[in-house]
Amino acid sequence: MPVIKAENVKFVYSQGTSFEKTALDDVSFEIESGEFVGIIGHTGSGKSTLVQLLNGLLKPTDGKIYLDGKDIWEKPKQIRKVRFKVGMVFQYPEYQLFEETVYKDIAFGPKNMKLDDDEIDRRVRSAAEFTGLREDQLGISPFELSGGEKRRAAIAGVIAMDPDVLILDEPTAGLDPLGRDALLSRIVDYHNVRKNTILLVSHSMEDIAKISDRILVMSKGKKYMLDRTEAVFSKGDELEKLGLRVPQITKIMLMLRKRGINVDPTILTVEQGFNEILNCLSGV
Repeated sequence: MPVIKAENVKFVYSQGTSFEKTALDDVSFEIESGEFVGIIGHTGSGKSTLVQLLNGLLKPTDGKIYLDGKDIWEKPKQIRKVRFKVGMVFQYPEYQLFEETVYKDIAFGPKNMKLDDDEIDRRVRSAAEFTGLREDQLGISPFELSGGEKRRAAIAGVIAMDPDVLILDEPTAGLDPLGRDALLSRIVDYHNVRKNTILLVSHSMEDIAKISDRILVMSKGKKYMLDRTEAVFSKGDELEKLGLRVPQITKIMLMLRKRGINVDPTILTVEQGFNEILNCLSGV
C-alpha cells in the first residue's frame, strides 16, 4: 500500500470569483514508503500547491489525498495529526524562526505533539545532530546563526516531529554551492538512517538527479510523468519543451549519443560521465 496517494485531485483558487484559477486538475499518483521523490516543473506548474495539499494545509476542491490508505480529510478536526506525520519545510524556512533559542525553536513541534520532556529533549538533540548543528549552538538565539545554519535549524524543527513523510520545498534556494551540497548531504544521510519518505521540490536538476529515486514532473497543473530518475532525464527533448532542462552532464551525453558515440544517455552526475567517457576511450 502506498504511503501517499493522490486520486483525481483538483484545486481551484478563489473559486466562484472573478479571480478563479485552477492550479491542479485531475492529478493522480502513488508514492511508496521509503522513496525519495523529486518534484519538478516550470513556475506555475502546481508544485507548491500540490505539496500543501499532501500536507493538509490546503483541501482539494475535488478528489482525495490518502495517507497510509486513509483519506486525510475524512475527519477534518484531526487534520493537525496529518501535519505531524507529513512534515513540511517551506522555501526559506529560516524566516519562520521565532523562539529565544535554537533549542526552543526545534522543540516547538514536539511540544505541540504533547510529548514528555525527555522525549522532546531526545528529539531536539537528534534532529540537531542530523542537520549538523553543534551542541553549543542550541542555547543561542537562532538569529545569531549564519544563513545556512538558520536553514538547518528550521529543517531540524520539522525533523524533530519525526514525520513519516518529509516534504522539502526548494530547501537549498539562496545557498552558495558549498552550503547547498552540505545541506543535501545531510538530507540524504537523514533519509538513509530514518528510511522515511522524502519529497523534494527543486529547480536544480543536478540536485534532483543526484538523490531522487523517481521524479514527478508537473506541467500546467497536471502530472506530466512520474518515472525513475534515469528514465525522466533520458527524455531531454520533452523536458525542454516544458521549459525544463536536464542536468548538464546528461545533456552532454545525449549530444555525444546523437553524434554516434556509444555512451549511456542516462548518465546523471559528472563522476558517472567521467567514468563513461574513460570507458569509451579505453575501448577505442
